[in-house]
Amino acid sequence: MRLEEFLPRAGRTYTKSRNHDFGPENRTNVSQLSPWIRHRLITEREVVAAVLKAHSASSAEKYIQEVCWRTYWKGWLELRPDVWQEFLDELKDNQDAVASNTGLQAAIDEAESGRTGIDAFDFWAKELVETGYLHNHARMWFASIWIFTLKLPWALGAHFFLRHLLDADPASNNFGWRWVAGLQTRGKTYLARPSNIEKFTDGRFRPTDLASEAPPLEWREPPRPSTLEPVSSLQQLGDTPALLLIHPEDLNPESLIPKTLALKTALAFKRVDADLDWPFGDKAERFVAEAVEDSGHRVSAHFGLDLQIMDALEPDAVIQACRKADVSAVVAPYAPVGPIANALSALDSELNDADIALHRVRRDWDSMAWPNATKGFFPFKKKIPTLLEQVGLDG
Repeated sequence: MRLEEFLPRAGRTYTKSRNHDFGPENRTNVSQLSPWIRHRLITEREVVAAVLKAHSASSAEKYIQEVCWRTYWKGWLELRPDVWQEFLDELKDNQDAVASNTGLQAAIDEAESGRTGIDAFDFWAKELVETGYLHNHARMWFASIWIFTLKLPWALGAHFFLRHLLDADPASNNFGWRWVAGLQTRGKTYLARPSNIEKFTDGRFRPTDLASEAPPLEWREPPRPSTLEPVSSLQQLGDTPALLLIHPEDLNPESLIPKTLALKTALAFKRVDADLDWPFGDKAERFVAEAVEDSGHRVSAHFGLDLQIMDALEPDAVIQACRKADVSAVVAPYAPVGPIANALSALDSELNDADIALHRVRRDWDSMAWPNATKGFFPFKKKIPTLLEQVGLDG
């Protein structure tokens, strides 16, 4: 198992070497667990618990913080959901501009296919498409070169990542790009420097003619943080028979939903809409499809349920499955801001019309961590020890 293989290196070894991108053939300095954590095939709590069994909290501090970065970004967006819609609107404007500008279209094509002439950037573009992965440091360098050297719209770059990264999600992906561009922390940008790239790629690259300055993009004050959306308590269900709905945002419902619940059947879906291939590109879509298949069969065996797997979420099929199983409730893991959450909200409306209740269940990890994402990561970081105590990890 990937986690077990990485555990011996999750302490001081990770702290010393984590920023180095040695190339796709040598990733022993990082865990590469992000695709599995992103879709919760393995949970953050499970990862941190395993790390704390192998290392002290102090020696594994950097790796635990890295896991919590993803939690922080999700919480930040959950408290400011309008920022996601702003990105979608800007992306649509950019795509319209590309459609009417052959020069911009050519520049985007060159960047995405790795034909810019910037050796490091071109290598990472191809690595991303071919593997669905980039080292975190390479992601920052790539975004910086895209924005400040190539002067391409940041939202199109974020969308390129969303289409190809196996671990891409609306929060961590977009806010990484926003931070590089100076949109996340006012006045703070990230400049890719040849010397830094040379140092942390072990001399594999030293690109020339990179931008020497990184002026922030036009600043827009983000919305004030809201409060978390209330969610269902499983106690509300009692002995009410229910259908378990499995989706790609949380493919580990057996660690969230108790066996004591009166589940009668299970239904899983791989994508939001049959005609919508976004946010997953080909490689990421295959990863998610296989993960849903694996999760569905694993969960079916765990709860002893019949299972139906849909290629795309179809409300009529959910209602039909509820009628067949004679249930009036659907239970689903909570989905954070993004396409799946939007789809569940639309499903909720249709289920209500059919007198079926949708119960979205949020993990304690999220309920306890997300309210702390009101400011930057450093105030959030100070509360990580408290979070670990709250979820039963004394560190």
